[in-house]
Amino acid sequence: MGIVFERSQKMKATATRRQSAVEDMLAALEKIKEQGSELLYGGNCLPEKGPCFVEPTIVKMKQQMPIVCEGTFAPILYLMEYETLEEAIALNNAVPQALPSAIFTTNLLKAEQFLSHAGSNCGLANVNVGTSDAEIGLGFGGEKETGGGRESGSDAWKQYMRHQSNVINWSRELPLAQSSVISHQSSVISLQSSLETED
Repeated sequence: MGIVFERSQKMKATATRRQSAVEDMLAALEKIKEQGSELLYGGNCLPEKGPCFVEPTIVKMKQQMPIVCEGTFAPILYLMEYETLEEAIALNNAVPQALPSAIFTTNLLKAEQFLSHAGSNCGLANVNVGTSDAEIGLGFGGEKETGGGRESGSDAWKQYMRHQSNVINWSRELPLAQSSVISHQSSVISLQSSLETED
């Protein structure tokens, strides 16, 4: 844990110019306690490293509490138990934010389910890769409250393109829409056949 310019450091400060991020984290921890959850690790400030350094924190939740659905932007990991993959996906999709999501598994069927229409509803869905990783060649963006388009990859420049469909007629005749050709004679025959059938 150290300053952002040192590559050997795995965790940096919560903010560099303001301390409100630390205050938001401490307020979130108070809500966690009020909602009956268990603090397993961390939760302390580290003033010896600087005013914006905090310990990475692990919290065990009895269920999906309201605090889990808030964007705290702090190093807090919420642990929730589940019985089935469907239950875990439901917990993932129940929050109003939908930027990154991830599953860790060696089961190909479960991985495919997580990535399918019945799986994660997030803009980023990873398998065996953490939620903080984003591939630069892919579109980066979320859904729901974290929606608003994509950046990076081919999805980025498509936002600046004007979509237009074109049809060019090189002949000297004016065809009907959709290039449909209707024979007057066949229409009369069809109408006569219909009248004879009704009689």
